[in-house]
Amino acid sequence: MFERFTRGARAAVKGAVAQAERAGAGSVTEEHLLLALLEQEGGRAAFAVTALGLHDRRSSLEASFAEARRRGGLTRADTEALAGIGIDVGAIVSRVEETHGEGALDAGRGGRRWWRSGHRPFTPGAKSVLENSLRVALGRGDRFIGEEHLLLALTAKPGSVADVLAEHGATHTAVRRALYGSDDGAAGQGHAQAG
Repeated sequence: MFERFTRGARAAVKGAVAQAERAGAGSVTEEHLLLALLEQEGGRAAFAVTALGLHDRRSSLEASFAEARRRGGLTRADTEALAGIGIDVGAIVSRVEETHGEGALDAGRGGRRWWRSGHRPFTPGAKSVLENSLRVALGRGDRFIGEEHLLLALTAKPGSVADVLAEHGATHTAVRRALYGSDDGAAGQGHAQAG
């Protein structure tokens, strides 16, 4: 599959590893993939990210990710569903943090291990995004996987990254429209080369 990745997509994956290293995370997550895409310049994904105003709201995105991690990775839909049956996730988080300290439910906060550069494992969610980027590309008729396919895969996978993106106006439909215009149902042109 990786032989189909364009230079930009490969750079995004390497950038995600670098994001995980800077954060001291033991593994590469979907969040790291998105943050790496936010740092890229040129290419379709960078254009869409800029058009949707995500570059200008990076600190807001990071704050939303921190809040999602604080909730133990529960999505807003999870939180609302639990509220529907009388469970107040905010109250639970507060009680746990009173006892165990701030960020106690943060799934990625485990003991920090020092990894050799580039050798952090990808979480199942991040691997799923990479696999789904192939499906996105094939669905568009593209014979390559570009960073735009990674961005679309991030918006299509239910979870905290898609939730945070949607909160910031970057739904799957909005991203697809920013990438491909109003003719977003048409197959891709397939002319960019993997490299």
